[in-house]
Amino acid sequence: MEEMLRERFQLSRDRIEEVRTEERIQEPYRDYFQKSAEFLKMAAEQLEIKTQEHSLEEWKKINGRLYEELFPEHYGQSYANPAFAVEKLGTYGQVLSSVYAELRGAIVYAYEEKIWDLTVCQELFLEIYTAFCDTELPKPEAVRQIWYWYVSDYCQEFLEERILENVDPSRDFAVRVIMDSDLEDLRYLYRYGEYITENELGVARFLNTFSQEEIDKMARTYTEGYRMAFVNTGKDLSVKKTVNIRYPLGFERMVRSAVQQFQEMGLKPTVYRYATHLIQLTAHRNGFSGGNANPQFEYDHREDAALFLDHDFVQRKLRAMQNIYENHRELAAGHAGPAVIEVFGEMPFSPKNSEGACCLSEEQRKLKVSMDNESAQITNRYIKGEERSFTIIAYPVPQIGEQFQEIFKETVKINNLDSKQYSCIQQTIIDTLDSCEWVEVKGKGENETDLLIHLHTLQEPERQTNFENCVADCNIPVGEVFTSPVLAGTGGVLHVSQVYLNGRLFKDLKLVFDCGQVIDYDCKNFESEEENRRYIEDNILHHHRKIPMGEFAIGTNTTAYAVAKKYGIHDKLPILIAEKMGPHFAVGDTCYTWAEDIPVYNPDGKEIIARDNEISALRKEDLSMAYYNCHTDITIPYEELQSIRVIDEDGEMVSIIEDGRFVLPGTQELNRPLEDIR
Repeated sequence: MEEMLRERFQLSRDRIEEVRTEERIQEPYRDYFQKSAEFLKMAAEQLEIKTQEHSLEEWKKINGRLYEELFPEHYGQSYANPAFAVEKLGTYGQVLSSVYAELRGAIVYAYEEKIWDLTVCQELFLEIYTAFCDTELPKPEAVRQIWYWYVSDYCQEFLEERILENVDPSRDFAVRVIMDSDLEDLRYLYRYGEYITENELGVARFLNTFSQEEIDKMARTYTEGYRMAFVNTGKDLSVKKTVNIRYPLGFERMVRSAVQQFQEMGLKPTVYRYATHLIQLTAHRNGFSGGNANPQFEYDHREDAALFLDHDFVQRKLRAMQNIYENHRELAAGHAGPAVIEVFGEMPFSPKNSEGACCLSEEQRKLKVSMDNESAQITNRYIKGEERSFTIIAYPVPQIGEQFQEIFKETVKINNLDSKQYSCIQQTIIDTLDSCEWVEVKGKGENETDLLIHLHTLQEPERQTNFENCVADCNIPVGEVFTSPVLAGTGGVLHVSQVYLNGRLFKDLKLVFDCGQVIDYDCKNFESEEENRRYIEDNILHHHRKIPMGEFAIGTNTTAYAVAKKYGIHDKLPILIAEKMGPHFAVGDTCYTWAEDIPVYNPDGKEIIARDNEISALRKEDLSMAYYNCHTDITIPYEELQSIRVIDEDGEMVSIIEDGRFVLPGTQELNRPLEDIR
């Protein structure tokens, strides 16, 4: 079988070499195919190049050539850009640009020596090329059909590889890079095939100045948070065998130490790259990743599924997922969940809408929502929500500015803040919140936030609570109390002047809630109301007609807030840290999704009963109605916050925050880091 695959690969590679110079196809289509062939040739050559010795500067040049057409200064003339492709190729442009985006994955397939993936990409290209070699041009629908059947025919193989990369530690390409490389020789970064920028090089270079003790301590914060997430939720980590490590390139010293620490817990690492095949794509990069040559490229192709998404494909994909998980049920059952390292400080990205980009129809949006829901249910049957957990931690990259090293060290301190101190202060806040069923949140100045939050009724307040006392376990760093609100009675306006959600900027974002669900929305990113609403629908509502408030929380990490103000990086922080710097509201599922029936307790022994809302409770009747498969946190910064007050049965109010400062007795210590902020 291996020999036959190698033969297929070489035959298609040889034919592509011929296409580079053939003139059988008329312009403007000839240019597309010749440039595509040139790219595929360059990608396949990496099989030989990656085994050769090169200096660091030589590797930089090789790496740059692989990704330069995506650079903003070149993207306007690339077939990877759907707007350019449509301009040059007319009715064929959209599908051929989508195909070209798929072919771009050939680079990393070469570095991982995924010969099958390389081969099917080459064969896809040749099949479409052959269609254009006929005396008459193919109908655009015929080209789309070739694309459709490529995705459909290989659906099983694409999905199986992705699922196994998550649960099978024998797929160890990245682990071998991490554990076997000389990490002081930065050339190791080019072993991945990812785009390498000064961010990745700078982090790796800086971490090489740390002692092994310092590295181990950073890793311990990360791995111990993971372990404690199991302990605090009463889940048995000892029965698990694998942990999925997700990290940005450059952090290999920390990850190597983490791998060793996880192994001491009995966990083997699984490490996969973010998705490259179209069928595997997620809304955002999920897996190990290098630099992003151009975020606009990924944004432009985010809805390429419009070219093939129909009922038949959905059913095929779901059947394939079920079969794959069933065939590998032991590996799936042994998986403990992800341990994630994020970065922040990259150049902010504000997307532009391309006229040539694919767009899901209303019917396709409904299909996608249904497919995502069913996919989540299948996954949860084999990697059970009530048995898995996660942790996530974040660090800055050099692009954050000249003070990168100082900010990095401050972030390390933030990630290691005293959990016990915060736990005590947060318990004071929780005790006050538990005394009432209503919370009022109001914005200050131009911030129009005016929200009323309805809390669950505590039948036995001596042993029950609504809010989880969140310290540094699954979400590092410390600093929040959170709950799942009662949807009935929860409503009003949530407004933030500016916020980055999953790396995308939202200007003047407003969400209007009624009965706990978003019923209206707006922002000011684009000139037209239609574009702004579509932006929110794509990135916050995730194509749902309505979406509930799954979480209300009060962030208490004023230290992080002070650091953000000191270095002027407030707009660069990830939601992981930003959500701890003021009240935040999550739209989508609750924090207890798929594990609502597992008792959870605070350090004081009280059970957190607010694990459900009216929608998630529907899982007992119809799973398809209970979950949205998204959870987006939106934070109001302290400077935009007038007050947070609880309201008792008589309408009397007790203040937790006034004018952006904590005023509840027993919480004033949180204001100390804010004293020097003007």
